[in-house]
Amino acid sequence: MSAAASQPPDPTSDPARGPAPAASAGASSPSRRLARDHVEQSLRTALLTGRFIPGKAVTLRGLAQELGVSPMPVREAIQRLAAENALYLKPSGRVQVPEMTEGRFAEILTARVLLEPELAVRALPFLDRTAARELEEIDLKMDVSIATGDPEAYLRLNHAFHFRIYSAARSLVLLPLVESLWLQFSPYMRTVYGRVGTAILIDHHKEAIRAIRGRDAEAFATAIRADIREGMSFLERATPGPAPLPEQSRKLPLAQKGIDEL
Repeated sequence: MSAAASQPPDPTSDPARGPAPAASAGASSPSRRLARDHVEQSLRTALLTGRFIPGKAVTLRGLAQELGVSPMPVREAIQRLAAENALYLKPSGRVQVPEMTEGRFAEILTARVLLEPELAVRALPFLDRTAARELEEIDLKMDVSIATGDPEAYLRLNHAFHFRIYSAARSLVLLPLVESLWLQFSPYMRTVYGRVGTAILIDHHKEAIRAIRGRDAEAFATAIRADIREGMSFLERATPGPAPLPEQSRKLPLAQKGIDEL
């Protein structure tokens, strides 16, 4: 897994949990936060691009080795992601994606349909011509990823498209909720796309871009809602059971190794 760069930590927060051990007495609280934030951002990126394979557990030690850190920041980051229902930490210390039951799938779909169009409409006043061009460029790259059958690139670009929109709303409440939902379903999308390919994918991004340029809030919400339903219905149709089966493990070069290989 390629470690994603993290944003600088919030200097007003104080996650320190007592004095540092003697062996690391020189480590400061900001450095601990930086390590934890780096790990958490890397794990979030891995979830969003489907590098955690549903049904396969990984170890804290393996994740720590992959990220080049001690197990402590990995455990802290996983506990935060577990609070968002994105990962499950077993008593044994192994980590995996929670099972996707029919009920959970239905709740995620309902929450997405309710929250994301609303967030998009709130973002519309802040999306100008430059934003529309940026979204168009992302969508063109997505077309290439579909044509070349690159599911990881598709997931990464699809996330970039939607969150270029959603982040413009500057919401302190809705945006974290939507981010949590994406962490929960993305690993399953990657598994399905890897099994059946991306050639049959249909998105509604071009309609969304037209709505931005036309300053049409209703059309914008409709396009986002249709895009959500199309993607989630594809996942539902392509999944024979309550949860997609994991892909067969593959031998990959180290630079391309996924979380499931650890």
